[in-house]
Amino acid sequence: MSGSSEGESDLTPMLDMVFQLITFFMLVTSFKAASLDLSLKLPVVGSARPVETGGEESLLILNVNKEGQLVVYSLPQDIVPYLKAEAKMARLEAKRKTGNFKDTDDLPTTVVVRADKDTPFGLLNLVIKTCQDNGFRKFALKATDRAAL
Repeated sequence: MSGSSEGESDLTPMLDMVFQLITFFMLVTSFKAASLDLSLKLPVVGSARPVETGGEESLLILNVNKEGQLVVYSLPQDIVPYLKAEAKMARLEAKRKTGNFKDTDDLPTTVVVRADKDTPFGLLNLVIKTCQDNGFRKFALKATDRAAL
């Protein structure tokens, strides 16, 4: 009989725990920051503040470059089809949250428009008008705070 028996530790529970932690942090990470187009040069305003919804409304972030193109996750999008799809998803979400939401009701989503300071007003107005045509009524225009410069 051999008297020396060395025990080997089982790493399976520890690896399982590490995998669960990685999965948890991947699921709770917010991807809102990834939707911001940081190449835009926002206009400077003396009293720019963050958008406050109280956590009760969802946000739709629209990046508009100086050519008037809608940019989502660094890819240009056609304005009308993209906003129709977003409006459809917002309606489904509103119906899920409140059973009495009708298709003719205003969408509870706040549209945050981040337009380049050199974007012509006519192109920016087209984006806002398309949003309104699809049921969005709450808007926030983003700018850079002068104090932050």
